Order: sequence, then structure tokens, then C-alpha cells
Amino acid sequence: MSKYNQILTLNVGFIIHETVGYFRVFDLEAPEIHLHPDLDLKDFYGIVKVTRAAKGLLVQARARAKVMSECVRCLEPFLLPLEIDFTDLYAFSLDSADASGLLLPDNGKIDLEPSIREEMLLDIPINPICSPNCKGLCPICGENLNTGEHLEHHEENPDPRLSILKSLLDEDAAS
Repeated sequence: MSKYNQILTLNVGFIIHETVGYFRVFDLEAPEIHLHPDLDLKDFYGIVKVTRAAKGLLVQARARAKVMSECVRCLEPFLLPLEIDFTDLYAFSLDSADASGLLLPDNGKIDLEPSIREEMLLDIPINPICSPNCKGLCPICGENLNTGEHLEHHEENPDPRLSILKSLLDEDAAS
């Protein structure tokens, strides 16, 4: 665990002894965080509000970070911004636990890493795109169309195996 991952472990034991409604806000910030086993975040920033509730501690978290990704259009690597917002209840006992089954540890320290990792992974789109106007790759030569001038391609030597399909297309166009 790096020194930055330690910011995701909050010592909230003192809140247990406060009255219902008491809250504390924690600011989290790190230039980079590795979330085990496979998620590396850059420019991580988050705000966590922990509120004493009747059945446990209510944790409301908002965070943003960037993750290295690859554009599905141009295949170039880029930093993808992520934003998450979630609420968890850490119950005092199994009787008061909700569907998540989160219990407040005996040591009074809550580890937010699993929840943040899950939410960040859910925020990653299936098809990440570096920018809305990404032109992608040339379907003929594979050159990145975003990098400047690109020569037009002419079908000088089409694959002879595809000539039968081209003739079918030509017949369709003629009719």
C-alpha cells in the first residue's frame, strides 16, 4: 500500500460516541493512487461526509480522478476523467446492517478503497473516446486521422477475391 492509499482509510471511531446527526467532512487528495489489484488513478480528489446515524455511520462520498485509457476510435492512450458519488451505511451490528452488509470495524477505521474502486470501474465507459471529434483510423492504411494530413486512397489494386462482391454492389446500384 502506498502512502497515498492510506488517505482512503478513515479513522471514524470518535464519531461513534457523538449524538445522532453529528457529522465530519474529510478531504482526500493524492496525485496518484493504486487500487488493488489493477486500477491506477491520477489526480485523485474526494470529499467524504461521515454522519452518525441511529444504526451506524452514513458515509457519503464524491470523488474525481483520471485513469489511463485507450480511445476506441484512434487507439491512442489518454487520461479519462471519472466522477463518482455514492453512499454507504456502516452498521454497528449485523441486526442493523443493510443489503450491502457493511459493518463498522472494531478498530473504528473505515477502508473506502473497495467502494471507491468499484464505483470508479463502473464509471469507465465501455467505449472510451479521447474527444467527441476524434476522427479515428483510416480504414485502408490504419493511420491516425487526427495527426494531420492524410493522403486519399484509391482502389488501384482491390483484392481479387472481393471482385464478386463488388459486382453485386454494382448491380444493386444500377437497378
